[in-house]
Formats: sequence, C-alpha cells, structure tokens
Amino acid sequence: MKQKIFKNTSIMVTLSVLVTFIAMSVVLYQRTYHQIQQALKNESGYIQQAMNNYGVDYLTQEVGDITSSRVTLFDQDQNVLFDSVRDADDVTEKEDRPEVRAALKKGYGEARRYSQTLGTETVYYAARLDSGMVVRVSATADSVFKTLFSGITLVGILIIGILILTIFIVYYQTDKIIAPINRVDLDNPDSGIIYEELTPLMRRIRQQKEQIRRQVEQMKQNQEEYLAITENMKDGLIVTNRSEVIAINKAAQKIFSADARDCLNHDILTVYRKPEIKEALECVIAGTPQEMQEDISGKTYQIRMNPVIVSGQITGAVLMVLDVTQKVRAEEMRREFTANVSHELKTPLMSISGYAELMMNQLVRQEDIPEFSKRIYQEASRLKSLVEDIIKLSHLEEQGQKMEKEEVELYGVAREVCAGLHMPAQKRNIHLELTGKTAIIYGVRRVIYEMIYNLCDNAIKYNVDGGNVKIHVDTADNTAILTVEDTGIGIPKEDQERIFERFYRVDKSHSRQTGGTGLGLSIVKHGANLHEAKIKVDSEEGKGTKIRILFKK
Repeated sequence: MKQKIFKNTSIMVTLSVLVTFIAMSVVLYQRTYHQIQQALKNESGYIQQAMNNYGVDYLTQEVGDITSSRVTLFDQDQNVLFDSVRDADDVTEKEDRPEVRAALKKGYGEARRYSQTLGTETVYYAARLDSGMVVRVSATADSVFKTLFSGITLVGILIIGILILTIFIVYYQTDKIIAPINRVDLDNPDSGIIYEELTPLMRRIRQQKEQIRRQVEQMKQNQEEYLAITENMKDGLIVTNRSEVIAINKAAQKIFSADARDCLNHDILTVYRKPEIKEALECVIAGTPQEMQEDISGKTYQIRMNPVIVSGQITGAVLMVLDVTQKVRAEEMRREFTANVSHELKTPLMSISGYAELMMNQLVRQEDIPEFSKRIYQEASRLKSLVEDIIKLSHLEEQGQKMEKEEVELYGVAREVCAGLHMPAQKRNIHLELTGKTAIIYGVRRVIYEMIYNLCDNAIKYNVDGGNVKIHVDTADNTAILTVEDTGIGIPKEDQERIFERFYRVDKSHSRQTGGTGLGLSIVKHGANLHEAKIKVDSEEGKGTKIRILFKK
C-alpha cells in the first residue's frame, strides 16, 4: 500500500511540477514577448518622430549605442542605409523582411524570427518615415524552448527534493492512516469505525464472518454426525483417497487390531497386511467394485469395496467391513440341519417302509404281525414327533418376534407340565417334584410351556429308573428362575456347549431307544432367545444334570 501511494504521489508531484514549470515558462515568455514588442513599438515611435523632425542626420552611431535595440534604416528599395550593430556596407544581401514590406505598404509592420542555431527569437517592429524610408527596431530574446531548457536543472533538483519530502510524508501519513485499520476488531467489525469509507467494507466483513460462522457450524455438525454414525457402527468403515487411508472408524480399528495414528495418511497395508486387499483396492480405484471374505481373529468378515466418484472422477474408495460370522455359521447350520432332517426322516421312513413291505408280501408269520405293527406305530410316532418339533422350531425362528406376549405365571405353567408328564414318569418310576413360588414374567405362554416341557421330558427320558426330577421356581432381584434338575446319566463336559444344537445327541443309541428327536433343547434355546432369557447348565456325567433358565420378571 505504501509503495502504491508513493508511486502515485510521485507521479502526481512530478507531473504537477513539470506542468507548472512549463505553464509558468510559457506565460512568462508571452508576457516578456509582449513587453519587448511594446517597447520596440514605443522606441520606433520616438525614432520615427525624431527623424521626421530632424531628418536622416538624427540617426547616428551614438544614437544606436544609446539603445539596447538594433536600429536599421531602409530606403524604399529595402536597401540598408544604417545599422546600429553592423556597418551598412556589410548588409548587402536581400533578406526576407516581411515587416519592412508591411511598413512600406501600410506604414508599420511586425514580425519575429526564430534562430534554431542560437535558440533565440528576434522581434521586429518597422515604421515608415515621411520621406518614404523605413526605420526598423529589433530586439533578441531566448526562445521559449531555450527558456524551458535553461531551467530544467532547477526543476530536476526541485522534483528530487519534493520526492524525498514526499517519501517521508507518504510513509508517515500511510502509517497514520493504516494504524486505525490495523486496530479494527474483526470479531466486532461495527465497533469503532474510524473512517466512514470503511463502513461498506466492515459491513461486508461482518456478513462474510457470519456466513463463515454458519458454514463452520454446519461443517462441525456434519462432522459430528459423521463421527457419531461411523464411530458407533458395529461394522468397520475405511475411506481412502487414490493412495492413502483418510478415515477409519473404531470398529475397523478393532477388527484389524490397528491404530488410527499409524494408518491415517498411509497405505492400506498399514491396516491389513495382506497383498490381496491392496490389489483389490487398485481395481476399485480403476472403477471396478470388489468384494472379498476374510477370516480374522476367529471371525468371518465380508469386505465390500466401492469407488468414490466426484464430478465424474474417481477420487478414492469406501471399504465396508461386515461381520458375517453368524450368517456363515447359520448357513452351515442350515446345511447341517437339512442333512440331519433328511437323515432323521429317512430312518423311520425306511423302517416303516421295510416292515410294511414285509407284511405286504406276506413274508411275516401271523404271530409276528402284532410286533411288526407295533414297530411301525413306534416309528410313525417318532416321525410325527420329529415333524412337530421341526415345525415348532421353524415357527420360533420365523415368527418368534411377531408372537404376542402376555403376563405368564411361571409356577402355574410348570404345574401343568408336571401334570402332563405324570404318566411317562410313572412308567419309569421317576418321582416328579415341583417346588417354589409364584413368578410372573412377560412372554408367550405356549413357547414357555414348550420350553419347560422339553426340559422335563429330557430329564425323564435320560434319567435312571427310579430317579428323581425336581422343578423349582424362584425369584431373585428382578429375575424369575426356573430350575430343572435330574438324577440321570449326565452330560460330558466336552458336549455341554453343543447340546442346544439341532439333532445333537450325547448318546445316540439311548436317544433312539427313548424316541428323542434331538430338537428339544434347540426349542428351549430359541424360546430363551425370544424371551431374552439366559440358560445355565451344570452337569456331571453319571450324576445328573441341572439346567436353569433366568427370565426377566
């Protein structure tokens, strides 16, 4: 700003001095010219009057020496008769004298001639005498250009001096002008405005400041929303540009055991050191979405990669890391379930088909028909139970969350189950005992009945003859506890985690003897999940099993 002001001021000062100097020189020159012209006119009038009175003899050398002007006398043929500067005999050439011609014609004449060699200008005034001769008076002065050039040095010195003074004035005044501007409070632009000219600027600053504040708040809000979404995602999220990681959420850090400080602004390999992910990311940057499945820390993750396109250009990629462990396991369980169902259905059907074929072909003795019929009935009953349990389990999986819940008195349901299992228990001389107190929970009564029934049914089937089955209902804090304890064969430690799997049997031969389908405890597990209940198993092989289900009251 100082340089600009100094530059403009210097140009203005220089132009002002030069224009003033030229203008004054021209004015002074014109004034001097008119003064010389008037003096020559007066002087020629004096000489004209004297010569008309005294004749040619008046014009002598003494008279020429008295005046500073040059006096010349011409006859009617413009011949020089007298010259106060040069001898008349030396002035022999005929010069172009328009002033003399004009005097001969109309009585007086004026002219001025410029000498380029000497840089001077001569002013002439001629008057005609009564005798017909012409007297001419002339004076020489510097031309306007010579006058200008003669003062150029003084002008230069003056300009330099003024410019030096201008430097100090400009710098001082600029600092003085800028000081209030530097003290302007940009947080409150409207306060303390020194110059009225700054009002529009301050108003614009205030508007810009408000706009920036709103934009910053919006960006901050967007960032907080982005962080709130990404940081609380259970799935991993990684964002990259064309070569480096620019964002990674907590879930992704946990999955890959990585630290954001080590990953941000670094290659994707700092997140997951496997060349395949680098190659896949390069394909994504080239415009082809990729998908890969990886086993990490005992879990299965699906990594989906898609390009980020801005204004038609691929600027980076987004990686979603999804935990598909349950999905993969569910698919495996579904395949196992299909195979097991096929096997479980095939066995009784083959038995029924075999016995029926023997009877149809009359290959069975008459006395053996009741036994064969009994076996067909048993296998059909087993098949029926299997189908019913499969339907119950499927119903729990597909419609469990849609079932209407109500208040259920747990002790009353357990009493109904005991009443329904009284006959099977009596056949094996097993003592059923129900103890406890009233406990009300919120759930699906039919499902809770099936859960208790299956637990008690298993306790009877896998018990020893003359054994005991105790059902106890209790409450603690905000929990209702159902306990089913038996004195049966028990469950080995290595099998306790798998007993709730479909068709899993600890003792397959004993299961077939008792008619078990292998789905009872799976129904119990799904019912517990439906009611957000916890199952705890305590068993020792050969000493019995105790299963507790903890319901929220």
